Amino acid sequence: MSLERRSIGIVEDDPIMGESLVQRLKLEGAKVTWWRDGASALAGLGQERRHAVICDIRLPDLNGEDVFKAASGSSAPPFLFITGHADIDQAVRLMRSGAGDYVTKPFEMEDFLDRLSGIVSEAPTADGSLGVSPAMREVESLLCRVAKVGSTVLIGGETGTGKDVAARFLHSAASLEPVSFMAVNCAAIPADLLESELFGHERGAFSGATRRHAGYVERAAGGTLFLDEIAEMRIDLQAKLLRLIEDRTYTRVGGEQSLRFEGRMVTATNADLGSRVKEGRFREDLFYRINVVSVRMPPLRERRDDIPWLLDRAFAEFAARSPDPPRGLSAMAEEAALAHDWPGNVRELRNRVERAATLALGPWIMPADLFPEHGQDAMAQHQMPSLEEARLALERRHITRALQASGGEIGAAARLLGLGRTTLWEKMRRLGLKPAD
Repeated sequence: MSLERRSIGIVEDDPIMGESLVQRLKLEGAKVTWWRDGASALAGLGQERRHAVICDIRLPDLNGEDVFKAASGSSAPPFLFITGHADIDQAVRLMRSGAGDYVTKPFEMEDFLDRLSGIVSEAPTADGSLGVSPAMREVESLLCRVAKVGSTVLIGGETGTGKDVAARFLHSAASLEPVSFMAVNCAAIPADLLESELFGHERGAFSGATRRHAGYVERAAGGTLFLDEIAEMRIDLQAKLLRLIEDRTYTRVGGEQSLRFEGRMVTATNADLGSRVKEGRFREDLFYRINVVSVRMPPLRERRDDIPWLLDRAFAEFAARSPDPPRGLSAMAEEAALAHDWPGNVRELRNRVERAATLALGPWIMPADLFPEHGQDAMAQHQMPSLEEARLALERRHITRALQASGGEIGAAARLLGLGRTTLWEKMRRLGLKPAD
């Protein structure tokens, strides 16, 4: 993928290496910011969204891992780490925690650019992806296609499936320049205040309106207006929203001047809007206007391949906040997570991992830490797999993750695992794995 017009950050204290990267990336058409220490990088990342960050692992004040953990969050860019051979283990750990990729010194510039382009193209949002399962890859592909046009999008799915994350993914994929993303939870704002919060109001429009107030629509400007729980909006307000979509105009409460809306509208709901229309609780014309492109977020029970991936990311995030976090999730905890139905979906998973990372009594998170309601004897109620079966299952999942991280490229996966290509091929043959897995 071309790097033209992409905003790239470089965290590198070596003046020769830094200057070389800046010059080459500018030749590729990228907008480049160069920070010479970790503190400057964190300050800069907090001011502007980047499409990727190139980061040396060894820095004068912090190390690259510190920068990555501090920058991790819903608006963090993908990281490409530069490392020496002595730091490869750390780079692999960072990859498991959600980093985009790493290169070892010395490297060929063309190979470096290919790896950078790979994480930029696959990661228009912070953590680079919505998931690793085929179902979520299809959702990503659809959102990336829709991002190229301004169509209104309706995101459906159960509570906790990540509809807001999908909306932010769409926003980031569509925007080369930093623009506003305004999220409105229609169910969280009292019905009599929602119109004012959405469209704004003029001074004196009602009792207590002592000054003009810019609503979410106005603040979204040329960015994205995300209306979550759209099914909970009052019928009378739905009519005004319809006008906003059809005419791209709106009026503040108590105002007369018609204002333009230049942004994209994305809506989401966990309700069946078709049934709401039949019941007379949702306008049919509005339903068709917001449902130009429909995206369904599958529940976690339908995409179990994402569970280990989500566990790793959630643990990395919450462990970074703890002064004495566990080392990680045990294989038994992962097995218990894979067997769970996750009625609360991704939100439930994150909550359970946060609790376990905070309250786990041992060095590793165990099933009872994730599912305390099952009791300490929960595992005894199930047939325990043999040690060899558990080892092979863990090895299979670990290789699968490396293949997913490398896009199925055997050489890159072998480097991640610290194996030779031939050894990896032999293990894959024995475990019945193919590069596509």
